[in-house]
Amino acid sequence: MPRATNNVAARQRRKKVMKAAKGYRLGRGNLYNNAKDQVEKGWLYAYRDRRAKKRNFRSLWIVRINAACRLHGLSYSKFINLLNKADIDLNRKVLADMAVNNPQDFEALVKQVSA
Repeated sequence: MPRATNNVAARQRRKKVMKAAKGYRLGRGNLYNNAKDQVEKGWLYAYRDRRAKKRNFRSLWIVRINAACRLHGLSYSKFINLLNKADIDLNRKVLADMAVNNPQDFEALVKQVSA
């Protein structure tokens, strides 16, 4: 029986990798083996950093809330503790947005939980 290769599928696979490697410098964008390695590494970074992004944003929100709280004489941890005791369910994303865009509302919230 003659040897059969699936050239169509192989070419499509290589084209997919080379398209994903578009814009990479030197051999990483021109040579298939280098491009394949780099694209796989890029996909690993993308997978990892989709999770890291959530951590980064949470820490950014905490920094913003802390800065806004300190303007009103509270620390972040005391503010969060007071919020929990007052049974106010606002997540950190909303609190940070309020601290940056609506400082009057944030100040009212701080006064409400402090009282």
